[in-house]
Amino acid sequence: MTPIDGELERLLRGPLTRRRLVKRGAAGALSLSALAYLAACGPRTGGVARSEDESEVIKKERIADSLYFSNWPYYIEEDRGTLKEFEKEYGTKVKYVEEINDNVEFFGQVRQQYDTGDSGGRDIHVVSDWMAARMKTLGYVQRFDKSELPNATKNLIPSLKSPPFDPQREYSMPWQSGIGGIIYLKDKVKREPKSVDDLFDPDYKGKVTMLTEMRDTVGVVAASLGADPEKASVDEFMEAIDKIGEAADSGQIRAFTGNEYIKDVAKGDTWLLIGWSGDAVQLKADNPNVEFLVPETGGHLWTDNMQIPVGAPHAFTAQKMIDFVYRPQVQADIAEYVNYICPVEGVQEILAERASELATNQLIFPDDETLSKAFIFRQLNPDEERQLDEAFQKVIGA
Repeated sequence: MTPIDGELERLLRGPLTRRRLVKRGAAGALSLSALAYLAACGPRTGGVARSEDESEVIKKERIADSLYFSNWPYYIEEDRGTLKEFEKEYGTKVKYVEEINDNVEFFGQVRQQYDTGDSGGRDIHVVSDWMAARMKTLGYVQRFDKSELPNATKNLIPSLKSPPFDPQREYSMPWQSGIGGIIYLKDKVKREPKSVDDLFDPDYKGKVTMLTEMRDTVGVVAASLGADPEKASVDEFMEAIDKIGEAADSGQIRAFTGNEYIKDVAKGDTWLLIGWSGDAVQLKADNPNVEFLVPETGGHLWTDNMQIPVGAPHAFTAQKMIDFVYRPQVQADIAEYVNYICPVEGVQEILAERASELATNQLIFPDDETLSKAFIFRQLNPDEERQLDEAFQKVIGA
């Protein structure tokens, strides 16, 4: 067992959130309370989506001429080399759409289609663990034929093979993982930050941003107040939201953002922020003053997952794509660009030969010490989720 496996086995026990990449605003999204209700009520009965007990494995078919892959922005090589290699090998034209900007927004966008067994043409989507669990519970995703996933079965790191929401990995396969922590500009701060308290230092008033993803921001701040986000009470999370709200009202926090914080950091408008590990690696490549740290009190660990929605027109070919990216040589190209925690065994050895600085980077291949500081945000019941989401949305002005 590798170092990452040892600590991830401890950490990955529940639904995780996913970094939010751009500001919210999709039209027609459901209310947060309605989404929480849907998450709790189980598979829909009015549409054609089926529960996992009723689902059949994806049937063998010929390789399709096209494939619709729905993902988040900046989550594959800029030149799309992986997709080109897949197209060359299988003769399939990949339509790769960066349309997932937020888990909740995406769910609101696809819910009505998915509820009737219509994938909207999508063959693969990528969502966070907690949303992947919801998709599975509602019967919106198809069951893999594991015999068609030999690379994924063999090369998925052991710690990710059996999450509680999908213990046999029959409905989801990890894309990447990452950590929510503190990004800072070392040439702007008066000292190296050690804790979340530095984000509330009056010397940095108006130079701080936090994430619009509730689980990242509230989890990191709650941990700094002495709570354990893996089992904290609603009151403990509310205490964190209150502190964040006070900082927002005072002007300490200049904005709540998604991935657009990258531009703010690059321009020097933001000096300290709660951000995502992979972004920090990419930012540092352009500016050596950019640093990332996992706070002493803990950073938030999350995982994103590929799924094949019910009604996907090319489900069999989608399985081929999922298995393709679990070839270590293929995944090495992705990892070298996105710089998030890699879920595929054998990639670190490949990068050690061609990009040694990445192979030893703790944000891509973290060791026990780095991961020992990470936590997961615990499972929330529908009422808890409603309370926290409503309070947090009020604070961030959404």
